[in-house]
Amino acid sequence: MFCNFRRLLLRPLQTDAIPTPLRKRLKDEAKRRKQDVRAKAPSPELGDDIGGWELTVGIEIHARLNTERKLFSSSYSTNTSEPNENVAHFDAALPGAQPHFSVSALIPAIRAALALGCRVQRKSAWDRKHYFYQDQPNGYQISQYYEPFALSGTLPLLPADGLTEPEFIGIKQIQLEQDTAKTTNPPGTSQYLIDYSRVGAPLIEIISLPQIHSPSAAAAFVRKVRDILKHVDACEGNMESGDLRADVNVSVRRKGTSGTGMGYAGVKGLGTRTEIKNLNSFKAVEDAVRAERDRQVQVLEAGGVIEGETRGWTVGGTETTRLRGKEGEVDYRYMPDPDLGPVWIDEKLVEDLRETMPEQSEDTVGRIVEDFGISEKDAWTLFSLDDGERLEYVAETTAKVCQSISPRIKEDGLDQRKVGKTVANWTLHEIGGLLTTANMSWYDLLVASDDLAAIVSHLLLRQITGRSAKQLLQTIFENRSSGKTVENLIEEGNLRLRPMDDVEYETLARTIMDEHPDAVAAIKDKNQRGKVMFFVGQMMRRADEGTVEADKAKIVIEKLLQLP
Repeated sequence: MFCNFRRLLLRPLQTDAIPTPLRKRLKDEAKRRKQDVRAKAPSPELGDDIGGWELTVGIEIHARLNTERKLFSSSYSTNTSEPNENVAHFDAALPGAQPHFSVSALIPAIRAALALGCRVQRKSAWDRKHYFYQDQPNGYQISQYYEPFALSGTLPLLPADGLTEPEFIGIKQIQLEQDTAKTTNPPGTSQYLIDYSRVGAPLIEIISLPQIHSPSAAAAFVRKVRDILKHVDACEGNMESGDLRADVNVSVRRKGTSGTGMGYAGVKGLGTRTEIKNLNSFKAVEDAVRAERDRQVQVLEAGGVIEGETRGWTVGGTETTRLRGKEGEVDYRYMPDPDLGPVWIDEKLVEDLRETMPEQSEDTVGRIVEDFGISEKDAWTLFSLDDGERLEYVAETTAKVCQSISPRIKEDGLDQRKVGKTVANWTLHEIGGLLTTANMSWYDLLVASDDLAAIVSHLLLRQITGRSAKQLLQTIFENRSSGKTVENLIEEGNLRLRPMDDVEYETLARTIMDEHPDAVAAIKDKNQRGKVMFFVGQMMRRADEGTVEADKAKIVIEKLLQLP
């Protein structure tokens, strides 16, 4: 085969994350609520430029690991079980039940740590985080407070992530911990329903340093961590189902000052921070950080004082809300878990996993740019969309086009970069536009790679016009069940181009030259040879699309003008 793009593809684990009507209803409801709030109480929102103030954000991300079993029991760890279906004795805190560490959780956890540039510790230990709440039947959560399993990472945020300038965000530590039960409040009732199937599901908590300074960078950080975890098959990353949640710590201070002298995670001289918990979308992260930043600036400019407190965020809201203050903060009374020994991680396991890690996303995108000849922005889009499905579609289609036109590759001045760029552009922009207009997802796509390959092959060989190619694509998109091939549609629609012969080239060139005697004189008498391209352009515009080749038109014009 002339070219093989499948080597590019390092796909994450396939998931069933198909858009559902429920998701659409949730989005519509959030949009409606946001509009209602703004209509009732409009308030001016500060832009990202907040004058003499500096925003500082630290983020804690809780990501559910891809494992079959829970962290300390043999129960299945899944999002699809019925309420309270997968509950072991230890999950329910029955007397005498003991935790048994599931070593398999180390594999995705280590892969996540390596992908985030962290140093995996040879030894880590378990601690009990004590608190009383209905979602934790033991009265404590098992975590790694004093000796986490990974330390000191760095996550680069680049222009491709939506930032104007690169930023490098430090990761303080990554710790293993067990998830809590899922608590729901049925609408219109005062009841709370508890699903213990989620208790004990394996999590990693990724704790960033407070080095983020804008709402958009906060959202970009969470988005990139999610993408990396999916890429290395550490986490499914579906935020709506709770696979990944974020807590943000927000503080502001006057630029050039040490704020209130507060600090955390080893960073000093910050303002008093507040924490916003359980944000489950990128937009929620950005909106909540912006709203809390604006609130703190307004309080300080009015002469007030920021209290260290936990605040909440409602989807569609415009303000954070107080949940509890410092006086209500829980003393978690961390202590080593007496029922669990330390975790020892062999260096060989770490190195073996490092060697089998998929390529880093920046490197993969760089190769997509190189091999497909597309822009870095489009490469990132292909890489991140639809769990790699769209990138695979482009690679598969490109390979088919290369095979189809390989006998004429050199003759027509084509190469695999031009083929790849054409296929990628049609996939992103033309097919993407059709999907958007039809309000469909990629998983609903009705255009097979064979069909797009046939359309692009005819287009590159100048057998159909660009307009005809778009017409063919739309026809196939709307009438896939007809069973008609691209060839059938070209013949039925009389869309095949007939290239002009030499006589037609000369006839058209003479007609245009007769219409522009001044340009002819400028070329002959003043040696303004650049005007030759004026005639080439006129010929290409005058003839049917795709029937005039620029190089051949230039030769014909130079011949008629008797240019050396």
